[in-house]
Amino acid sequence: MEAATSRIPAPGAELISVRIGEQAYAIDIMAVREIRGWTAATPLPHAPAHVLGMMNLRGAILPVIDLGARLGLGPASPNASSVVVVAQIGEAQMGLVVDAVSDILTVTEGLIQPPPEVGSPESTSYVTGVMTTDTGIVSLLALESILPPDLRASAAAA
Repeated sequence: MEAATSRIPAPGAELISVRIGEQAYAIDIMAVREIRGWTAATPLPHAPAHVLGMMNLRGAILPVIDLGARLGLGPASPNASSVVVVAQIGEAQMGLVVDAVSDILTVTEGLIQPPPEVGSPESTSYVTGVMTTDTGIVSLLALESILPPDLRASAAAA
């Protein structure tokens, strides 16, 4: 698995903070196209466990990814309070299922630090950096690692 290659946002950039269980993650606000309430996804046969299915977004068919499962945190149990963050990665769009959208963070000088080295490239492949906020540690996600290249190509073709 490749290491995260996302650039660190410059001071003044905004991030959306989302929650998966008790953990907070941040996504560059420029990648977020919209935030929707949960509606059940249509299953895709033989899809990986972290792909909940697909959804129709104004005529475009998007893969719906269980972000917690993709990050190795276990499968989600989406419910009425779950949220789908529609994100753009290159030419592809996808829905990311999270428990909640919790905050908008503004990047300041020195806020984002490199993720700690823990001896496994898989552990940092989805995280570009980490930051400390009043509510705890927030991991900045490398969105291009969330959707594998083969799914990214098929999502872009949709």
